[in-house]
Amino acid sequence: MNILNYGLYGMITEGKEPNVLLLAAMIVASVIVSYLLGSLSSAIIVSKALYKEDIRTHGSGNAGLTNMLRTYGAKAALFTLIGDMLKTALAILFTALLIGFEYNSGISLNGYCYLSGLCAVLGHVFPVFYGFKGGKGVLVTATMALVLTPACFAVLITLFIIILVISRYVSLGSITVASLYPVTICLYIIFVCQTTLPVLAVISTVFLGGFIVWCHRENIGRLIKGNEKKFSIGKKETK
Repeated sequence: MNILNYGLYGMITEGKEPNVLLLAAMIVASVIVSYLLGSLSSAIIVSKALYKEDIRTHGSGNAGLTNMLRTYGAKAALFTLIGDMLKTALAILFTALLIGFEYNSGISLNGYCYLSGLCAVLGHVFPVFYGFKGGKGVLVTATMALVLTPACFAVLITLFIIILVISRYVSLGSITVASLYPVTICLYIIFVCQTTLPVLAVISTVFLGGFIVWCHRENIGRLIKGNEKKFSIGKKETK
């Protein structure tokens, strides 16, 4: 039995009766570890380590990739990108080792992995180590999509790039693809996998889509007013 596909739980209970207590303990461990890993804010760590500053005191005040790029440049943004992607992948991998990925036609059908990704996003936005003030969870969500639903990620990242090139609004692209993430997954499940998505996965992705939109509520207000900042490569904000 493949441990990444079925997890330790699947290996332990193979050919036996389901062990509810064991599964519950693994789910709790997954939720806690995923949240704690998500709480490791790469933007804050990088800004303090390299520049002896807190990124949240600059630019938009957001501890995320875009603000790091605007404030400190490409090197800081790259370190932030790697850190946030790594912590998300590790969170989901930890869950998979416990409960399994359950891949089918290139997509995970294990709802607990989606819950793990959601917890990592919540940790990123509300980091316990940094006063519960973090980023907006877009990169963490994108990494979750890449790991669990790579085909859907390919579609959404293409759409994001198109929106960014045309409008130059990172927030508009983020809001759009976050909203479409659960829809894209459901369409993929129906027409490609021809199966059903676990209820927990549906709940997690729908909540996540709405949560990312909520995190961008101020951006939405600025977009409506026409004073949202446009994305520009190589241009740093004045600190």
